[in-house]
Amino acid sequence: MEKSTALRLRQPRRSQQEEYEDFEILDGSHPWIQQVPEGSITYSVRQLDGGKVAYFNYELAKEMGLLSSQHPKKMNRRLEKKILETFCLRIINEYDQEKGRQYPTSQLKKNSYMATRYLQLQHPDKTGRTSGDGRCIWNGQIQGPTGLWDVSSRGTGVTALAPGVVAAGCPLESGNKDHGYGCGLAEIDELYGAALMAEIFYHNGLNTERMLAIIDLGGGYGIGVRAGKNLFRPAHLFLYLKQGQYDSLKRATNYLIDHQFRNEEWSIHPQHPKKYQAFLDEVCESFAQLVAQLDRDYIFAWLDWDGDNVLINAGIIDYGSVRQFGLRHDQYRYDDQDRYSTTLNEQRLKARRIIQSFAQLTDYLIHRDKRPLAKFNNHPILQKFDQHFQYYLLDRFLYQVGFTRRQREILLESHRKDVDRLFAHWAYFEKVKTYKKLTKVADGINRPAIFNMRRAFIELAQRLSEVQGVEKTPLPLIPERDFFKLIIADSAARKDKRMTSRLKTRIRRLQSQYQKVLELAQRSISSFALPELIDRTESINRPDRITGNALINIVGEILREKKQGLKDGDIQQIMDQFILSQCLHPESLEGQGPSRLHPSRQGHRLMRSILSLIQGYKEDI
Repeated sequence: MEKSTALRLRQPRRSQQEEYEDFEILDGSHPWIQQVPEGSITYSVRQLDGGKVAYFNYELAKEMGLLSSQHPKKMNRRLEKKILETFCLRIINEYDQEKGRQYPTSQLKKNSYMATRYLQLQHPDKTGRTSGDGRCIWNGQIQGPTGLWDVSSRGTGVTALAPGVVAAGCPLESGNKDHGYGCGLAEIDELYGAALMAEIFYHNGLNTERMLAIIDLGGGYGIGVRAGKNLFRPAHLFLYLKQGQYDSLKRATNYLIDHQFRNEEWSIHPQHPKKYQAFLDEVCESFAQLVAQLDRDYIFAWLDWDGDNVLINAGIIDYGSVRQFGLRHDQYRYDDQDRYSTTLNEQRLKARRIIQSFAQLTDYLIHRDKRPLAKFNNHPILQKFDQHFQYYLLDRFLYQVGFTRRQREILLESHRKDVDRLFAHWAYFEKVKTYKKLTKVADGINRPAIFNMRRAFIELAQRLSEVQGVEKTPLPLIPERDFFKLIIADSAARKDKRMTSRLKTRIRRLQSQYQKVLELAQRSISSFALPELIDRTESINRPDRITGNALINIVGEILREKKQGLKDGDIQQIMDQFILSQCLHPESLEGQGPSRLHPSRQGHRLMRSILSLIQGYKEDI
């Protein structure tokens, strides 16, 4: 009887034909095309043969509503066929049209797909008239259980907005290698790297694009399908600001405010009489929070005045130059062919400049009069940005010390000056560099840091545990010379490892202030418990944290094992498990059960290689 009742209550299953029908929504349709028709170029699209699904983000697909919540994390023929039908695409670009190339009707998609226009500093025209998606099309937008999702694909062919096309002064064939940023394709290693890093960042609380799928086209190329609650950038608005196109700017801004409101990410009603001021306040605080987290987590994401390599809701997009450092390598610059990037230290200033542009933008929308950017050098929103940034910087620092959110709020409200002093001592050590000058590295230049202060968080907390209490702890907690040996980087040069009297004084002051802050927490926070703080700081500051160079070499190992026959499903299992192993966010780790990964012997070899690379590059760029 019980069995028959359970059967009656079970939800009806979709037919095999209907199971993946939501993929069909992603057919090139997107409201941006109607809202801002001048904001994109549209292309006819054909389906490619021979693609293979190399990676698929099942959890993300469930969040988006593309898969049912009960769908197993396993590829099947029908799912792979639907993924390839939806995303294995190539545009029919201006070069193809000039050559009069014809394709079978069966390969052609019904709808056109857009490549969006936005501002880019790579283009000689600094107003966005020629720039935008150079190798990307937008597959569309889908309403899922958790909100609206934008979906786009890179590696789908070279568009008229690519820097290489503009430099050449004529259409280019997709796959050509004659002009920088003019190929239109995506290398498979960059797609694997983006999939790993984006998902790791997501699990560690960063707002970011995420990789839904990787399609392997063979020959070292592929298509990367990315998804996000909002894939638009400040650059999508800034081009209309630079060009003085009021109507376009207003429609584009209204669209993004409405989109964020519908996703419940901003509480700005589209009909609010002061929505543009509220919009400015929203982007100000969210960008301050993002940059503070990037700064404290040693994450380099090339922010610049054009608002290109960042999402408008303050998140990371385009992982080509994104790096997570093991130490505070804040003199590293990425070499982008004809220019060097900003540094970790300069990210705050660039974000501040972006907020200044937003101030100019909202003033233009409100008064219909575009005033020069210099008129906003002292705009009140910049003071707000500085205040927000400093608050979130200290908040993230206290998070690394091991405090919970409520404990951090209490400390910053009641003991801000003491937290400031501790942070100042800490930051001094983080910023000390090797005695050597700037030197070339594989993809840029760097002058390495020499102190591993993430290790210091753990060592100080563990010492407190050994003496069983804060108030009983003698000063200093750790003898100066021992502390110096603990924090000096393994990669430091011999000359860097010399202890000076100035460093001894700095070490004493840092430890004294650290102890004082913990004493204040013990006295003023009823929920404070030293064992919890120790557990949290050990999780947050684990040494086996992926760096940029580790990622490059890990992807190399993945591709080597793939070439030697390791199946895509086995590679995905290892990638998924590795991503979870890199979650340093205690709140995200709660409730996670044991791993069910049982890889093959070849898979075990790959995992061992990955862990070895993480260890070898843990202090690198």
